[in-house]
Amino acid sequence: MEMWLNQSSIDGFILLGIFAHSPADHVLFSVVMVVFTVALCGNVFLTFLIYIDPRLHTPMYFFLSQLSLMDLMLVCNIVPKMAVNFLSGKKSISFVGCGIQIGFFVSLVGSEGLLLGLMAYDRYVAINHPLHYPILISKRVCLQIAGSSWAFGILDGMIQMVAVMSLRYCGSRNVDHFFCEVPALLKLSCADTSLFDTLLFACCVFMLLLPFSIIMASYAHILGAVLHMHSAQAGKKALATCSSHLTAVSLFYGAAMFIYLRPRRYRAPSHDKVVSLFYTVLTPMLNPLIYSLRNQEVMGALRKGLDHCRIGSQH
Repeated sequence: MEMWLNQSSIDGFILLGIFAHSPADHVLFSVVMVVFTVALCGNVFLTFLIYIDPRLHTPMYFFLSQLSLMDLMLVCNIVPKMAVNFLSGKKSISFVGCGIQIGFFVSLVGSEGLLLGLMAYDRYVAINHPLHYPILISKRVCLQIAGSSWAFGILDGMIQMVAVMSLRYCGSRNVDHFFCEVPALLKLSCADTSLFDTLLFACCVFMLLLPFSIIMASYAHILGAVLHMHSAQAGKKALATCSSHLTAVSLFYGAAMFIYLRPRRYRAPSHDKVVSLFYTVLTPMLNPLIYSLRNQEVMGALRKGLDHCRIGSQH
């Protein structure tokens, strides 16, 4: 605690950001802000749609509402501060603010990774054991799945936040990133970070590879079940229900593994910033689009809601 108080008395850090102030970067910044707005509106709207439409009160859509909530919090944790720094020209962030940003970021990314893994198990039960689905994926089980995803993510976030903010920073304060990220801060510490590097890698292996192995095992069983289906139409329908989830998994895990599971000697700040922008801003925008535009039930609920609005406006 004393170390935290001593560290919090310093000026904080300087986020170097991803954009300069050239005309091209102003255009790219505008694009990012449009993507952020779409992500914000899309996730709020999808969560609201799932809440108000009884046809979407199923386990799959409950998990999807939790995913949208995580994406919503993730973009709000990163983009507003980045936008303020870019527009004001002040790139500073306080020591406490940096710690809070790390805690939220790691918690949300970890929770989302675990939830995507457990959503694959939901699809496995729905396709391979449809008759037992109401029992195996009951309301209580849904709450346990969502709760455990949030709990392990928050625990991971707290561990990494406390560990990285307890390190001594006595050199440069320039963080070569557009938000406070653990690997970028470790480069600034004047303490021996070898133990923390090992802890960080262990957390990443657990929070990424464990749910990813659940995804691979679930879809291996799903593929086996589809290949044994006598009806080609039934198999096509089963794969269609998984396509949205597979797309979201590919986007999230591809970017996250590229950032956190590469050897340090292959890391470059410019690459990390671009990929981080992809899964902190672009993926939260794409998820509601993927799950709505490619899903007949969501599109049906959307049309029903629009019809109600149209009828209400006529009266």
